[in-house]
Amino acid sequence: HWSRAFIRFHGIRHPREMGRPEVEAFLGWLASDRQVAVSAHKQALSALIFLYSRVLEVQLPWMTAIGRPRVQRRLPVVLSQEELAAVFRGLDGEHLLFAQLLYGTGMRLTEGLQLRVKDVDFQHGALIVRAGKGGKDRVLMLPASLVPALRDQLARSHGL
Repeated sequence: HWSRAFIRFHGIRHPREMGRPEVEAFLGWLASDRQVAVSAHKQALSALIFLYSRVLEVQLPWMTAIGRPRVQRRLPVVLSQEELAAVFRGLDGEHLLFAQLLYGTGMRLTEGLQLRVKDVDFQHGALIVRAGKGGKDRVLMLPASLVPALRDQLARSHGL
């Protein structure tokens, strides 16, 4: 795919006729105009290295010297205590309990939505997340402050 895109980008020219300026122009276009992800940019560069070294058997020492973009690590956005309190004040009933459960355990939204009664272990103070991210099961600590509200919610839901 990337080799074909490279050739088409340069007007269907044969890669043997092209060199460093064309490769850099293509990669620059991917980064600036197409705004591809860092992983896609690295994939395109690897495809071109493979095209030249393995398919065309042309050794271009400058090809491996081309800079690879780096993934920018970002700090997660975390709500302040005041912001979190404001969110909780805007909720009530089971919605509040659900938000507190997600926040208190670190569960993902879909994990919380798929939680079942049998996954709550009051005796050990644990929640079992089944088939979470990556299809993996994991055990989370159940915040003691939520136990009474969870018991009440379970009693109400059984009474329906």
